[in-house]
Amino acid sequence: MPRFEGSKNGVHHDSNFSSNVVTIDVGGQLFQTTKQTLSSVGSKSFFSKIISDSSAAVPFIDRDPELFSLFLSLLRTGNLPSKAKSFDMQDLIFESRFYGIEDLLITSQSNPNQFDAFNLEKSLILPLNGRDSPSAIATTPYGSLHVAHGSKITSFDWSLRRKSTILTQFMAVDSLLALSPALAAAGATDFSGLQILDLDKGTVTETLNWENVTRSGSTVQAIGASDEHLFTSFESSRRNSNCIMVYSRGDDLRPVATIGHYEIFGADLDSAIPATKLQWISSHNLLMASGSHSGPSGVSGNIRLWDIRSGNVAWEVKEKLDCFADVTASDVLSSMFKVGVSTGEVFMADLRKLGGEEEPWLCLGDGRKAVNGKKEGLGCKVESHGSQVFCSKGGDMQLWSQVLIDSRKTEGDGRVFRKNLMGRVKDLGGKRIGNLCFGGNKMFLTRKDEQCVEVWNSVKSY
Repeated sequence: MPRFEGSKNGVHHDSNFSSNVVTIDVGGQLFQTTKQTLSSVGSKSFFSKIISDSSAAVPFIDRDPELFSLFLSLLRTGNLPSKAKSFDMQDLIFESRFYGIEDLLITSQSNPNQFDAFNLEKSLILPLNGRDSPSAIATTPYGSLHVAHGSKITSFDWSLRRKSTILTQFMAVDSLLALSPALAAAGATDFSGLQILDLDKGTVTETLNWENVTRSGSTVQAIGASDEHLFTSFESSRRNSNCIMVYSRGDDLRPVATIGHYEIFGADLDSAIPATKLQWISSHNLLMASGSHSGPSGVSGNIRLWDIRSGNVAWEVKEKLDCFADVTASDVLSSMFKVGVSTGEVFMADLRKLGGEEEPWLCLGDGRKAVNGKKEGLGCKVESHGSQVFCSKGGDMQLWSQVLIDSRKTEGDGRVFRKNLMGRVKDLGGKRIGNLCFGGNKMFLTRKDEQCVEVWNSVKSY
């Protein structure tokens, strides 16, 4: 709320200020605030009616005064006070809807800026129905969660209250992307087509397909998205061709481009590897597409950065020695990170320096570890969130952060990454981590053979 003229340290001396003061009786308890505070949430809220009331009588609201005091603090500061932790979240949601400020409550409780990677603890376990463990999870920016387990998808709202469970046409969902709190894109490696699902109604709103020259069906290998486009990696059912389709994220999801179309002839292994992970790098307007293959000679793969406007590869690396087990890109850090399938170490590649002849990867861990064929990184996951990088190893998690050091005292631009002093997020140990993602101010993960999702957030959060 902006300061009034003549105010000092929150005390107002303007002679006209008294006309801005509003007194409200809530459940028999009087509250005083200003018209500016009440109007800060817009004209459609309950409070706008109080402001527009020209009568001299003190308005009476037959609601809980304790809950109202929390929302008054929310209006004043944008955050709930610490005493809100003693109230049930569902009570706060129900009451916020009466006052028309649920959106403000969502923003305050799911703000990504509240995520503190160094102060995480497991706050909740979300159980799933059935015997199938999660195969894919997806989140929205404000923390809504969709979980694929077996042929079902279970959805949770931003407060992590179970909304629905729907049955899909897939035997198992391998790729899942949240388009909104109610819509998701889903695909499988053994079922043709990308399906757009209405998770509230349990219906398929649209199916997107790609056909190669032989007009055979195609399965989904990966899904990604930017603000404007939806990306899907398809592989023909005969596994002799693959491509990445680019769709407009309008109402009709019309195809706008086809990139990375490969027809496989003979033993061309590089062309035979479809992209199994797609990630949009908004700071560079590039699409990262990665895929790997395990054969008798070991694991090999490729990482390509696509310019979707020209349809050309802006940068490419083919990996054979210590190929990636997983790879991710960070807009905040302007870097790519991978975990080596052989060594299990985390590597970084600076996106600002790609294109030269030098080796792009810099080992952040033990660079002396030999590639011995043990596959210590098999099954490891790596994801970035904000300015941190998370790497799962078995049931534990490593947390890597950039340390700012004077570039005059170091080689290059002074970028140094270090594992946090604890070496892992505390108390994370358990079965091997299968899926890892972030939404709002929370971290979500699943574990092998467990029918639930773990929710981790900062200790200081609600």
